[in-house]
Amino acid sequence: MIRSLLVANRGEIACRIFRTCRDLGIRTVAVHSDPDAGALHVRAADRAVRLPGATPAETYLRADLVVKAALDAGADAVHPGYGFLSENADFARAVTDAGLVWIGPPPEAIEAMASKTRAKELMGIAPLGEVTASDLPVLVKAAAGGGGRGMRVVRELADLEGEVAAARAEARSAFGDGEVFVEPYVEGGRHVEVQVLADAHGAVWLLGTRDCSLQRRHQKVIEEAPAPGLAPALVKELHELAERAVRATAYVGAGTVEFLVTDGAGGPAAHFLEMNTRLQVEHPVTEAVFGLDLVAWQLRIAEGEALDATPPTPRGHAVEARLYAEDPAAGFAPQTGTLHRLAVPDSVRLDTGYTDGDTIGVHYDAMLAKVVAYAPTRAAAVRALAGALERAEVHGPVTNRDLLIRSLRHPVFTDARMHTGFYERHLAELTAPDEDPYAPLAAALAGAVGASRFGGFRNVPSQPQHKRYRSAPYGTEHEVHYRHTRDGLEAEGVRVVHAALNRVVLEVDGVQRKFSVHTYGDHVHVNDVALTALPRFADPSEQRAPGSLLAPMPGTVVRVAEGLAEGAAVTAGQPLIWLEAMKMEHRISSPAAGTLTALHAAVGRQVEVGALLAVVDVADPADVVQEGTPA
Repeated sequence: MIRSLLVANRGEIACRIFRTCRDLGIRTVAVHSDPDAGALHVRAADRAVRLPGATPAETYLRADLVVKAALDAGADAVHPGYGFLSENADFARAVTDAGLVWIGPPPEAIEAMASKTRAKELMGIAPLGEVTASDLPVLVKAAAGGGGRGMRVVRELADLEGEVAAARAEARSAFGDGEVFVEPYVEGGRHVEVQVLADAHGAVWLLGTRDCSLQRRHQKVIEEAPAPGLAPALVKELHELAERAVRATAYVGAGTVEFLVTDGAGGPAAHFLEMNTRLQVEHPVTEAVFGLDLVAWQLRIAEGEALDATPPTPRGHAVEARLYAEDPAAGFAPQTGTLHRLAVPDSVRLDTGYTDGDTIGVHYDAMLAKVVAYAPTRAAAVRALAGALERAEVHGPVTNRDLLIRSLRHPVFTDARMHTGFYERHLAELTAPDEDPYAPLAAALAGAVGASRFGGFRNVPSQPQHKRYRSAPYGTEHEVHYRHTRDGLEAEGVRVVHAALNRVVLEVDGVQRKFSVHTYGDHVHVNDVALTALPRFADPSEQRAPGSLLAPMPGTVVRVAEGLAEGAAVTAGQPLIWLEAMKMEHRISSPAAGTLTALHAAVGRQVEVGALLAVVDVADPADVVQEGTPA
């Protein structure tokens, strides 16, 4: 029997596993890097062991340190979570060689399937060899790991060499393995997967299907179970292929077999993508539909328990949305800072590695939480999730919350007509500004109440007061006016029904509009609108030349374009500098054609958000568009 379990991971998945351990009476051990010393997963564990350093390569990817931590803390089992070392056969062997129980498949099964190249060979699929123009578009893919890291779509043959190099660098940073391969890129397909669970006695459960088609940067954003609209014959084929992969590797434990489903002239077809020899981020939707705790079953299987002959009967529908600290309108650039508040309605499940007041740093993935809704039907589950996200309080850096809500309510998604190119096709409309025009006024009125309460005063009380705000993430500036009177606060065009520090009620055209207001220094959150209070007069020292290239997030300069130097001529959109932050590379491109007049970036340099990296002297400042997008 397992008595003490170390989770060789961090954040949300560590907290998720600890929750099941508490239910089963198993003691828990966390490991942490220096930036994670105060993280929620560390606070949630019974014991914690420091892994000195900050980057994944120094800490969570050090198998020797993790195994030593388990022994030092008295653990008798290790769960790898997902990512990092979760699909590393050498790590699995090191765990068992140390006399610890490994919560996962045998190392031989990991070796067979964790490398996507070997997995395809096992399933009778060969990757592309020499790529020619007729093969385009192609997908460059990391052989190890997942989560979209080390993945690039190539549409021009001239871009292939550079994208392969970038994919190798990113894969090496994220997984400690720079092996990549190239395969045909199929556009317009659906990403469908099968959750499998196998014991050591030969029983295999095929737990329905999941649809994970809504993706950005090849990373899943919204997932659901079961995958809607699949014909029974296709589901049967997917299950047969998934079981073939399990049987071929003598697999034991939880895993996921992933497919691309296309609809051609001959009808729907399933294309094997890979098998993930670990628990997936999206496992909660399967748990909801089948009424299972997959982590508990992983532990039971590791202890030798047998599965029943057949799995439970699935019921209802579940949908999961991944809440990220990122700006979808700026190429999904990760965001950092203090997460002041994270709360969702009790009607949905929240899996998170953060709590109020935690810091979102630059070293790890930008996912804040997973929000999961379950209902008897797909339509009810989708509506419940969208409504819960709309009512959620997410105060701090910019997130993709609005994108998630709009995606869930988009007719292509509600009608189950989505495919993996959904965001490429619809991102502009999904990120178009759509702000409550009365939110800035509510912020100003709440601030006016606060100023009065804490000793504020007015030199000319008969004159209107005004305040300026900039909204995030759209950058729109607003100026609002209000007046103090003997009867209270007044504003043109509305009736102020109620104004307090945290709650404002306005009547507009006979309809009351209610606003929840939370202020953190210069930052104000009004319902789901984030605002920054602006000074009355702009500071001239903060102005930048039109061609200034600023760091869109804190990170490390990992590459500078070959031969780039001051005085060089650059073209519009030409990649100049690459930053690494949150385990992803982000490309900084020239905002317009011109001449590079300053270059402050150097490989290895740590930069803060807004740091000046370079300046391009452009012919027409009107052409300038600041860019900082994922590579």
